Amino acid sequence: MTTLNTVEELKERLSQNNPSDVLLDVRTAGEFSSGHIKGAINLTVGSEEFFNKIESLDKSKTYITFCLSGNRSGMAAMMMAQKGLEVINSKVGFMHWKNAGATVSV
Repeated sequence: MTTLNTVEELKERLSQNNPSDVLLDVRTAGEFSSGHIKGAINLTVGSEEFFNKIESLDKSKTYITFCLSGNRSGMAAMMMAQKGLEVINSKVGFMHWKNAGATVSV
């Protein structure tokens, strides 16, 4: 599993606009609705929906996981990798992204 360790690394990866990349915000729906990285989809790690959804995710895609601070995304990335998915864990949490002045969608 690959990791992204800085806001700059995450920005660089996202700027490539790779059609196989899926930005996956694993925070709660409430956290997601209060602000998220543009283009991200939300799937709350630890929820029953998360476990059901990862079973059916497209294995041809690369999933970039992130959360608030970087902890939950690591857990999600490990679970997804165990299911045979290609995962990049962003240790850059949403709070790091926002504090760096990067673009936030609501």
